[in-house]
Amino acid sequence: MRFALILAGGSGTRLWPMSRNAKPKGLIPFIRGRSLLTLAYERLEGLVESGERFVCAGEAHREAVMRDLQGLTADCFLGEPTGRDTLSALGFGAEVIARRDPQAVIGVFPSDHLIEPADRFREIVRLGYEIAEESPRTLVTFGLAPSYPATAYGYLKLGQSFLKDSRIVAEFKEKPDRQTAERYLAAGPERFLWNSGMFVWRAATFLDCLRRYEPETYAGLSRLGEAWGCARFPDLIREVYPGLRRISVDFAVMERAARDAAVKVAALPMPLQWLDVGSWPAFAQTCSEDGAGNALAAERSLLLDTSRTLVASSEPQHLVAVLGCEDLVIVHTADATLVCRKERTEDIKKLQALVEEKFGPRYV
Repeated sequence: MRFALILAGGSGTRLWPMSRNAKPKGLIPFIRGRSLLTLAYERLEGLVESGERFVCAGEAHREAVMRDLQGLTADCFLGEPTGRDTLSALGFGAEVIARRDPQAVIGVFPSDHLIEPADRFREIVRLGYEIAEESPRTLVTFGLAPSYPATAYGYLKLGQSFLKDSRIVAEFKEKPDRQTAERYLAAGPERFLWNSGMFVWRAATFLDCLRRYEPETYAGLSRLGEAWGCARFPDLIREVYPGLRRISVDFAVMERAARDAAVKVAALPMPLQWLDVGSWPAFAQTCSEDGAGNALAAERSLLLDTSRTLVASSEPQHLVAVLGCEDLVIVHTADATLVCRKERTEDIKKLQALVEEKFGPRYV
């Protein structure tokens, strides 16, 4: 059976002050009044039945996620007591789903992507499921054609042709420096694609890789899988989960699998409009613009002699007025306001850490 696992555990520190511990970025209704998580869940309509769509997020956000996703049932919510990066989340999901169906094929989807058109997305992902079904020892990933020399994304080095227009991944290249990224871009999408963070695999194949590559994490997650649905599970996950190694699935599994003769890694190109909404400049691309290149996501704003500035507000009645500015990010919430230059948005993480250090958890 086909399943889906949506990852919604990201804290979204680069989207502070709207993204908070109590309401992470996936739950903020800032894409035309809808959350990224809702869009990710609905994007799978017609591809995976609602009863086979799982969401992995912080246990503290269980009620908020359940309110946001009306079709999600309690047994399809996987609550992490603390974040341990993507390897633990995917292993947790694979263990639970494999207990339901040992032959399960799982698609993995982040909750912070905007992808259009949705129909074409489903067609390509359906091919991914078919590859994993026809070639059980294959881990399928989806690659995006680089549009600029990004240093924040991983890259897939493509090898020989494989099933259904996919290509064998010869090597994973993690977050290169600028010069290397420029070389990958110049080589073209026939040689290098961005790693999208979306995957399809058989649960059993992924768990076998986890067992061989990260045996301690596998052992801990196996204990959780055995206890899933039992009265002792809540206490056990609070005991086991914080001790799991914090590492991404790219480093722990995908890089190793690409060198492992026992499995294959295949990439399907995904030539779609794709946006990772992980920062304010990325969010600005989803907003309407005025004639001066200002991106507006505020009910009431007035900009005079201002250009290339993002203005966002979570309070409909609050007026944001900007005079004589350019290349700024201005974000207003009920209890915190951010003003920074666009080229410094990667440092918002540092700012948020300082806010917590000086003022405590109230503002984070």
